[in-house]
Amino acid sequence: MRRLPLLLGALGALLGIVPLSAPAAQAATPPALPTAARFWMVEPDGHVWNFGGAAPKGTLAGVGLTQPLVATETTSDGFYALASDGGVFTFGNAKFFGSTGALRLNRPIVGMALTPTGQGYWLVASDGGVFSFGDARFFGSTGSLTLNQPITSITRASDGRGYWMLARDGGIFTFGTAKFLGSAASSSSQSAQRLVRTSSGNGYWIMRENGELASFGDAVWGIPATQAVLWSPSTPGDRAVQFAFAQLGKPYIWGGNGPVGYDCSGLVLAAWRSVGRSFARVANDQYRSTGVPVAMNALEPGDLVFWGDNLDDWQSVYHAGMYVGGGQIVESTGDHVQLNRLRQWGTSDIMPVGRRP
Repeated sequence: MRRLPLLLGALGALLGIVPLSAPAAQAATPPALPTAARFWMVEPDGHVWNFGGAAPKGTLAGVGLTQPLVATETTSDGFYALASDGGVFTFGNAKFFGSTGALRLNRPIVGMALTPTGQGYWLVASDGGVFSFGDARFFGSTGSLTLNQPITSITRASDGRGYWMLARDGGIFTFGTAKFLGSAASSSSQSAQRLVRTSSGNGYWIMRENGELASFGDAVWGIPATQAVLWSPSTPGDRAVQFAFAQLGKPYIWGGNGPVGYDCSGLVLAAWRSVGRSFARVANDQYRSTGVPVAMNALEPGDLVFWGDNLDDWQSVYHAGMYVGGGQIVESTGDHVQLNRLRQWGTSDIMPVGRRP
């Protein structure tokens, strides 16, 4: 299944700069660099792309990886790439302290966290088994528990004397000094991918694969640093969004139905037709008759959103876009297909409901 990266604050820069030979696995933003437009992007097959001010650090392309890369972590001037068998690959000033590459694992490795000193790291498997290397200390695991959903990532406590583990459904497991401040456990089809702690350690954000956040503790007062997550399309809406992403940069053409270019309603219709669903062609008819209405606070990837001159009159609708998560939409507007914020022009013209085909 194809996997796409999602970067908060830099999604537009990430998705349309370069045609990828394979799906992207993770993107890593150097912590010393101030803008989210500077990052490395690592593909599962080992290709590494560098953007903005991130200097080239090497590649694993062509080395014949036995397992795909699944995660990255950055250092001050480099990064780690982690394979699902626990193989650890270092770039720049990242140091190697060990791996599980030679072990027979019960479950694949899914995540990595660095110690505060940079002299060690933890690896976590999908069953919550934890492996520590360098100066990383072991504080516990869920390896002996029966989990409702698999573990997707591990995040260290601020002092390095504990860690959180995050499950796919948003469940949280704490060890050592890591504090439990709430969970985002739900039946959402969007996998919880990252827990990002605040600098104080008294709060964290839980990030789902579509970029949406749940805030706990003192995280309610801010936003997390730029992160990258794996997105595995799991619903028809996800797959429609994936189609729309593949059209980014194509020209806006009045009446365009693709593949050369699209107008606004032509893009969303083509995206949903790619997953076997069809509806009206014109934006106002789409708003009036497509699927079922969805409250604006309950939008999911693939849902249609609309703008109109009169919020009480479907015939006044003049524009359509597709919600992709994290408060963002993909739309054909201006002179090309692009990724934008849902509320970039304010809220006065946004129609009161979305539509789910």
